[in-house]
Amino acid sequence: MSDLTVIILTKNEAVNLRKCVASFRGCAKRFVVVDSFSTDETEALCRKLGSELHEEGRSLDFYQHRFIDYSSQLNWGLQNTSIDTGWTMRMDADEELTSELAQEIMLRLEAVSPPANGIILRRRMYFMGKWIKHGGRYPELLLRIFRTGKAFCEMKIMDEHMVLTDGTTVSFQHDLIDNNRKSLDWWINKHNWYSNREVRDYQQLRAAKTENTAAELSQSSKQAKTKRVIKEKGYYKLPKFFRASLYFFYRYYLRLGFLDGTEGRIYHFLQAYWYRFLVDAKMYECEKNGTEMGQQGDLK
Repeated sequence: MSDLTVIILTKNEAVNLRKCVASFRGCAKRFVVVDSFSTDETEALCRKLGSELHEEGRSLDFYQHRFIDYSSQLNWGLQNTSIDTGWTMRMDADEELTSELAQEIMLRLEAVSPPANGIILRRRMYFMGKWIKHGGRYPELLLRIFRTGKAFCEMKIMDEHMVLTDGTTVSFQHDLIDNNRKSLDWWINKHNWYSNREVRDYQQLRAAKTENTAAELSQSSKQAKTKRVIKEKGYYKLPKFFRASLYFFYRYYLRLGFLDGTEGRIYHFLQAYWYRFLVDAKMYECEKNGTEMGQQGDLK
């Protein structure tokens, strides 16, 4: 068992949470769930999982805290749940470890020595049960494991990442999986919510005329930094609406997204075109009416 605490944010995640916890296969000492007042069976499931883990000499502790934004919620959890293990890991409830990654954590984590304070993981994403291998979506490189107290979640409305306060990173070989079991209807509602957050993030960025440079000044995933620069310095410089079409063409044809089959066609169209077009439409509406997007809170 690794000296590792896993922190998971939840809101109505009863359908996903068990597989997330089970995927660790005994390689984490403690789980911390920070819930934003779920209305499904999430809390009851956490109590049950806590009892099961207790019998194995591990633990799951359940907290509730009002959601403002993802970064604030995660940082609250890092600071207020008495994490005392040597390492901490950020997970989403719809994510899970491959068996190979669980084994790698068991074998390699304790051997990582300073100045290395963070672990970069590879994430693969599933959509409607299909692994999306193309369109530039795999692998996504993310800083997810870090020495306790050596990282925080940057305060951004969208595309927030973990950044180290000091030290360097190393990369693990095997995959983390993002495999949400909720419906397409839920996915569309979530991305409608995301689009509001994206517009608010863009408006605040333009108003400040500067970037939040925390990720540039600290150790994080180079891939995440590169994507942010391309988005803010390149994509947003293109004409509204046209850029959504161009992005879809790039993802689906040039990056071979069509090789992902029917599920890939649905995903790349909705995520690369429909979502980006929706963001532009909301930006246009706000500019036309002279309004600003309000704070979004949690996903209802």
